[in-house]
Amino acid sequence: MGCGLRKLEDPEDSTPGKIYSTLKRPQVESKTDTVYEYVLLDFSLEGSRPTVQYVSSLCELPQALQPYYTQGYVLAALHPIILSVGRTRSLPFSLLYRAILARPRPSKQALSMCHSVPILRVEEWPLPGDSLTGDTVRALIDRVNSSARGGVRFVGSVLQQVCGISNGRVHSPKRACRSPPRSPPSTPPGDRELEENTYSSDLRLLVFFHSWAPGCAPLDSLACQYHQGALSMRVSRKGQVVSALEADWLELTAAYYRKGWSLVDSFVYWDTPKAGEPVPRSLEGLFVYEERSTSPPANDTIVVEQWTVIESSNVKTDYGPLLHTLAEFGWLLTCVLPTPIIRHDSDGNLATKQVVFLQRPVRGQAPAQVKNQAVSAQSDVSNRSVSRGVASPVPREEPSPTMGGIGGFPVFGGGYPSALSHLEEGGFEQEEGKAEVTCM
Repeated sequence: MGCGLRKLEDPEDSTPGKIYSTLKRPQVESKTDTVYEYVLLDFSLEGSRPTVQYVSSLCELPQALQPYYTQGYVLAALHPIILSVGRTRSLPFSLLYRAILARPRPSKQALSMCHSVPILRVEEWPLPGDSLTGDTVRALIDRVNSSARGGVRFVGSVLQQVCGISNGRVHSPKRACRSPPRSPPSTPPGDRELEENTYSSDLRLLVFFHSWAPGCAPLDSLACQYHQGALSMRVSRKGQVVSALEADWLELTAAYYRKGWSLVDSFVYWDTPKAGEPVPRSLEGLFVYEERSTSPPANDTIVVEQWTVIESSNVKTDYGPLLHTLAEFGWLLTCVLPTPIIRHDSDGNLATKQVVFLQRPVRGQAPAQVKNQAVSAQSDVSNRSVSRGVASPVPREEPSPTMGGIGGFPVFGGGYPSALSHLEEGGFEQEEGKAEVTCM
């Protein structure tokens, strides 16, 4: 039984997912000194469901996630599960959001320290106009840097309507958020642009930060800086709707990872062309990278294009199993890019594609080797086919999510230590010297 919608489009991408990396599979699965643990939580703004926690606004997340913060988890990424961009009406579950929390696996020798438990803080920033644009995002990054100079660390952002309807009541997330104070005269021009423009009445950006008590912040959190990087995708459309996308993920990100920067957030301008306008074959956006005050080593990266399948009102299949497997090898999730690619599988379940970014410090390589490997990624990623065909466009026989959690919150994904073993044999094989990995 599906959710009753017509089939949105015929599958064009015959693979359930793709993995790209600067490493070969044996290197991806090599052990490191750090092992991560993840918790995946889903929230709904539409009302409570048996397996999804209801919040009236995402501004309530700091309170909702506090039980996990006391255990050492912190928010790593937040994203909507379904994007209904370009569709005449919102799809079911369009107000479902996924929060991913991470922590290093505790060791017996580790002592509790005050800087290990930051405070999650959310601010509501009005947007000029009714959508994101390049100028708007650049102004937002200026504003993030202004906040970071006060000793906070940027976690990510998400768009949310100011007013919505839930259980017959009209609510406004603005009531639950703390709006930032007006910028002082010495602030960057981008802040003034945000303050002086006429704001949209129904679209706000919720911006999440980590902050610490005085004297408790880790040294590398002081004086973080944030930079923008290009995000360009080639897209196919069915009418006005994006039906497939392709991007040179390694080419886009390799130069920043060589510097030791971390990917934190992404913005894509998903605007739908108006009637009579030419339909663009590419979409642009921006990545946001974090540069810490210390000099961290260069990073390797994994990028996963993965389908999420929703059966009834429950997440049936997602990137959780692979995420838990990669956590054992020290891979840290930094960003999830949702896409408006939405289909039904053969069972009638709603499926959507997301792009997941992970990173890990380069191990056992001289700087010259790291540079050569990244350059190889840039030159080769756009020249090689990365698709492996399988029978259906989405996974059909993944294990059911494990339920559980704290305080009634569901935890999706569970622990699947053998997730990589379910991938197609040879999926990580690559030619000697190549810096691209594909699987599934």
